[in-house]
Amino acid sequence: MARLFIVVNEDRFFLSHRKDIAVAAVAAGYDVTIVAKDTGRKSEVLALGAGYIDLPVNPTGKNLWQELKTFYFLWRLFRKERPGIVHNVGLKQMLWGGLAAKLARVPLLVSAVSGLGVMFSEGRVSHYTRAIMAVLRFSHHRKGVAAIFQNGDDRQLFLERKIVKPEQLYFTKGSGVDLNEFAYAPEPDSDKVNVIFTARMVKEKGMVTLIDAAERLRKDYEDKVEFWLCGGLSSNPRAIKENELRALCDDRYIKWLGHRTDVRELLMKAHIVAFPSYYREGVPKSLIEASAIGRPIVTTNSVGCKDVVEDGVNGYLIPVKDDEALADRLRKLIDSKELRMSMGRKSREFAERDFSIEKVVNTHMEIYNREDVLK
Repeated sequence: MARLFIVVNEDRFFLSHRKDIAVAAVAAGYDVTIVAKDTGRKSEVLALGAGYIDLPVNPTGKNLWQELKTFYFLWRLFRKERPGIVHNVGLKQMLWGGLAAKLARVPLLVSAVSGLGVMFSEGRVSHYTRAIMAVLRFSHHRKGVAAIFQNGDDRQLFLERKIVKPEQLYFTKGSGVDLNEFAYAPEPDSDKVNVIFTARMVKEKGMVTLIDAAERLRKDYEDKVEFWLCGGLSSNPRAIKENELRALCDDRYIKWLGHRTDVRELLMKAHIVAFPSYYREGVPKSLIEASAIGRPIVTTNSVGCKDVVEDGVNGYLIPVKDDEALADRLRKLIDSKELRMSMGRKSREFAERDFSIEKVVNTHMEIYNREDVLK
């Protein structure tokens, strides 16, 4: 079987979003190597039966010299190791890994568009984004390319910009979830209604919007509701700092829980999931997991997020940066257990229909097994 290199920004992202795919590939006989920045979880990757190569990359950096070093590293690596398949996950890896794979003549390039982030949000098309699209267009215009999309907006953008061709396209609705591990759980009986937000503490993920909505509701619900912010700080120098975040949280009504490894257990203790992101998402893993557990979701009518919620059925869609609308929809859910339960059951139905990890793994294995994706 072919040598397969999966290139991601960090080992922790690989373990949370692509582990099952690598495990299936190892079981199928592929020689799998993970190329990622080592954040201290290398041993967990090696335990899966995959190799590991530390990737010199700044996941949020824009320093041109650092970016070129990442590209040069990947080009040299692919030329030396001669993988049959390179699977790049995320925009930065697609940019430099795709260019390196073309110049190193890797037979099969797999590009996973897992969200385009702030640069492509709100219709922004700067000189920087145009340059990125030009490089992607060059690296993907060849035989042996498969592009995997998680939502229709990103797919349409790549087609309109002529980065990919229709025959190169594959689709998975998100990264998938183990529906047995994240089994349906009725909401807990508790004295308070718990509203949870799970993501990195990045403003574009809507964390400040949620805090503003919570403040709108404080007078009526301070003793009846808790807001949980679950996630670590971002390494981006422009991101919110710890002291700023702590100043916004009183650790009683609004709580910052920090980075957690028990998200499933927290979802089971929560009653409502709020995710007012205006970051250009793929399909947020946090919302897929919330659907599987069976929670009503309030999120934005924006790219990726809207693919998880049918407005008024399993939750609500609101305009971006609209804390008033968010507070209004949260109020409806806080006041009605019957509504929460009904919407939560619908979320689980949607998860069973759209988000099983088996569907995602099968799509990837179909691609890996066709080294002649295009001829």
